[in-house]
Amino acid sequence: MAVTVRIPTNMRPISGGASTVSVEGATLRDVLVALNAAHAGFNDRLFDATGELHKFVNVFVSDDDVRYLQGLDTPVAPGDTVSIIPAVAGGL
Repeated sequence: MAVTVRIPTNMRPISGGASTVSVEGATLRDVLVALNAAHAGFNDRLFDATGELHKFVNVFVSDDDVRYLQGLDTPVAPGDTVSIIPAVAGGL
């Protein structure tokens, strides 16, 4: 069984307009690698030059922020949902 990845609106052109994508993977890293393999272009939007998640990208596995779990090594189970949420900043 696959993991569902929720794609934010500003990244949907990469996924061909899809709001969700199903991919396989045992860890968050595996899932994101599979996502990029299926829809090239996600790596540039998600990872910095060192291979870590950009600071302005928030990723959740089943509603838990991976920054407080095991980061890219966070395990995912079949049927889990991974949500990619770009940080929003603003001011007056």
